[in-house]
Amino acid sequence: MTDRSVAQPDRSPDALPVDVLALADAFLDTTGVHRNRDLLREIVLGTLQFARKDASRLDLKIARSAIEEMAEAFRVFAPYRAVPKVSIFGSARIARSDDLYVLARDLARRLASAGWMVVTGAGPGIMAAGNEGAGREMAIGVNIRLPFETEPNVWIADDEKLVEMKYFFTRKLMLMKESAGFLVLPGGFGTLDECFELLTLLQTGKAEPAPIVLVGAPGDTYWTGWERFVSDCVYARGLADTVDGALYRITNDLDVATNELLGFYRNYHSRRFVGDTMVIRLQQAPSDDELVTLSRDFADICSPRGIWRSQPLPPERASKDHLNFARIALEFNRSQQGRLRQLIDALNALALPASPSLPPTKEEGEP
Repeated sequence: MTDRSVAQPDRSPDALPVDVLALADAFLDTTGVHRNRDLLREIVLGTLQFARKDASRLDLKIARSAIEEMAEAFRVFAPYRAVPKVSIFGSARIARSDDLYVLARDLARRLASAGWMVVTGAGPGIMAAGNEGAGREMAIGVNIRLPFETEPNVWIADDEKLVEMKYFFTRKLMLMKESAGFLVLPGGFGTLDECFELLTLLQTGKAEPAPIVLVGAPGDTYWTGWERFVSDCVYARGLADTVDGALYRITNDLDVATNELLGFYRNYHSRRFVGDTMVIRLQQAPSDDELVTLSRDFADICSPRGIWRSQPLPPERASKDHLNFARIALEFNRSQQGRLRQLIDALNALALPASPSLPPTKEEGEP
């Protein structure tokens, strides 16, 4: 048992020797970079923590590779931050003649035509279908180096928008961080891992609300079988709330899948927390009567104040954060993300603009 009464060493960056802190500041001076300097300083000093004696060679190798991979991936994605993206997941073992391949290719083609870039794992099967359907201009690939299936598919190979990764965790970070919508087609352990991680991030509020569509070919029972397992072995035992089923949509229909993803941004645009208040940005704010109904229907996730119409709050104005959108606000309990998704669906049902709004760019997200 650890004796918590024993003082632990201070491992914060600023606990480093003064001369090391000065060297870090001098290095940043040479870069000429001033934007986000506070964070850059913390990264430099945080990396120096590995110089302490308790870091093994394996620890250092993992940290080095992860940092290098993230830095390269951020560089590749940076020019496209203003373009909405959808990540497509699915089996690498699906043949080009398979109905699932055709479905993934057609989905990617539709979304690319709507202005969305398509991000895949850059491998064969469903990943190749996504890159093919998107076309080279609208495709991004995040490939994983494996003893097998190591080569990126021909639709993304040698493209400047291809990133090569050693670790699955850094790869999944990029596949999930950069996208505002997700399509998951049938696959093996890797696909299921990605699917459950997406759901975990949304269920726990660690990721921003986003549409997750579980798509199968007509007549395919893959996702109905998956849902039966979740219902019988997870929901039935109280291991998750049934309302969390609102976080995803299962369909075998191409039109339904496309509309589910694009329709998520029909009225809803984004959200931001300012203290305990959650501000939701919308194309069109609800009427007074609609606010009364929403406050009543979603009283279980709000404070007694309910839901109210809002102007941009001071921190939003200070950062010029989507000031042109209408706003509502509530004191969200932060624990019932499935109910939050149902609130977003209700808001989308209230307003039907001629075309969906585009999701916020990742660069403009909540600080």
